[in-house]
Amino acid sequence: MSKARAKKIKLLLFDVDGVLTDGTIWLFPAPAGFEPMTAEKKAAEHAHIGGYSISGSSMMEAKGFNAHDGTAISLARLGGLKTGLITKRISETVALRAKDLRLDHVYQGIANKLGAFREILEKENLDASEAAFVGDDIIDLPVMRNCGLAIAVPNGRDDVKQEAHLITNRGGGDGALRDAVEYILSAQGKLQAVIDEYIQERKVKNAKVSD
Repeated sequence: MSKARAKKIKLLLFDVDGVLTDGTIWLFPAPAGFEPMTAEKKAAEHAHIGGYSISGSSMMEAKGFNAHDGTAISLARLGGLKTGLITKRISETVALRAKDLRLDHVYQGIANKLGAFREILEKENLDASEAAFVGDDIIDLPVMRNCGLAIAVPNGRDDVKQEAHLITNRGGGDGALRDAVEYILSAQGKLQAVIDEYIQERKVKNAKVSD
């Protein structure tokens, strides 16, 4: 049943903490004279939609990401999937990672994830059945209950895993997003061709550099 759902997917959205990361948040004392970066400065502007950030002039927030998930986004793009994140927290670290990965949709500071999900569907002119979401906690359930393919990570809450159509083999921060992307592309019969194209692209780039 999950493979039949995966065949329809054109959009892959996901949470950050617990999915792109293992859920750990590092907080460091800021050095003297430190000024919060853009995302932290804008945190107050998002108060009406529930967004928040711990970082400030006295503290910095950091997260760790997995390189395999970075490759997953490249594979998704080659496979024709749009990608994006929806997270309640506001983090400059996430903003930088999202820019690095060239995500199509970046929604930070979102308490009502279902509202953001529907907004993205409207922008992409897609039906909910054509979208997948990867989550780990109860705030993700409204989207997971309304998307075509609900994916949970093994480190997620039991409530979330019970309602998922699929649970990734790897945990958040350990390549869970890569599992999700490969599952979808495999169900669509695209995975091997996408991998071959990914490798060929890098061969061409390396050849140009050596020239």
